[in-house]
Amino acid sequence: MQPQPLRIGGAAGFSGDRTDAAAPVVRALVAAGGPAVLIFETLAERTLALAQLARRQDPEAGYEPLLDDLLRPVLADCLAHGIRIVSNFGAANPHGAARRIQALAAELGVPAPRIAVVSGDDVSGPAHQAALARCLGADLGGRRLVSANAYLGAEAIADALRAGAQIVVCGRVADPSLVVGPALAHFGWAADDWDRLARATMAGHLLECGAQVTGGYFADPGVKDVEGLATLGYPIAEIDAEGNCTIGKPPGTGGEVTEHTVKEQLLYEVHDPAAYLTPDVVADISQACVEQVGPDRVRLSGVRGHPRTGTLKVNACFESGWLAEGEISYAGPRAEGRARLAAGVLRERLAGLGPLRADLIGVASIFADDGGAWLADTPDGGATDVRLRVALRHADRTCAERLAREVVALYTCGPAGGGGVRTALRPTLGTLSCLMPREAVPARFELIEEKRMTDAMPRKGRT
Repeated sequence: MQPQPLRIGGAAGFSGDRTDAAAPVVRALVAAGGPAVLIFETLAERTLALAQLARRQDPEAGYEPLLDDLLRPVLADCLAHGIRIVSNFGAANPHGAARRIQALAAELGVPAPRIAVVSGDDVSGPAHQAALARCLGADLGGRRLVSANAYLGAEAIADALRAGAQIVVCGRVADPSLVVGPALAHFGWAADDWDRLARATMAGHLLECGAQVTGGYFADPGVKDVEGLATLGYPIAEIDAEGNCTIGKPPGTGGEVTEHTVKEQLLYEVHDPAAYLTPDVVADISQACVEQVGPDRVRLSGVRGHPRTGTLKVNACFESGWLAEGEISYAGPRAEGRARLAAGVLRERLAGLGPLRADLIGVASIFADDGGAWLADTPDGGATDVRLRVALRHADRTCAERLAREVVALYTCGPAGGGGVRTALRPTLGTLSCLMPREAVPARFELIEEKRMTDAMPRKGRT
């Protein structure tokens, strides 16, 4: 008998996404009935490094800081209606996240959920030092690493769900794997069923950025008008046994799901449409078909898959110094000229410390460059409301701090009429990427309720 379709709702696309997005998705999943999963995708490339820094300050920190706000509105309903939750909001501390979810469930008065923690992505420890050094080579140098994490695939997630987990907490897994894992567990596909894995991967790719596929990032007034951005509905994918999916959104929510929104998200961050590399499969969307099948319902089919590679991507973040920023406003006649003069004064005063970026917000900021060439080549347009923003990167904190003092000094050292100074200083992180042999990064899961660590079981075709 053909398995029921699996509905997977996307409730977050990054750390800091809207925390009220999940509730309408959960209501729609409950109303639809049948097998369902809710995913939260909350990790960007540097989010993990920031989480590692937070954990240095507090050993219980390091997971998604909005965890309570994301889960509290929907946890009880998900548990009551059998909706599994899968997320990478564990970040640098998946076990800490799991403990917090247990405590949250107790606060809500619901039975303790069966939580699985997926680990193995952290390759910054002694056991991986030699492999990491080989993979990064000379790029590593004497840099002080903050974090190094491999992008795990879907198998440990699938194994955790097969073992009965109601909630799966991950650290760094590939974003689409949050969808591939539940699909593997639900449909029972083999780990080398490349076509079906590729189709589920692209369903995950459509969900992973949240409201981008329902019109949010798509909107451009006068060119691509989208109604209801303030009440955007987040996406729901209905996946069939072949891995093909239909994308929709909760009824009564804003935004839209059209061929155009789906095509834009389908191509988002895809370097080669015929070979989209993930830990689970190499997906080929060169012959994909995107078809509107109803209001706010778009079907994706025609995706093919090829065997996955023998390596996993690793992102390593390192301490790279300090970023100093300062802002001051000028308004009224000749405001733009005064802001330009202030930028010139700062360049002269801070000469030798490195490139000073100067932005005239509202005049020349997005297209400006750190060297100031673009600003120099742009004539004074006579703007009467200008915010000057300057920024400097430096390896030494003391040198970076000079920028703040110089911006504050503009109050009386000129030009005339400056006000509203704000300054900031924060540590910066650099990123290195490499490929590590897959066998050097074994994934595993632990069922917290049973206090048992279980290695991800071998699968047919696993390399």
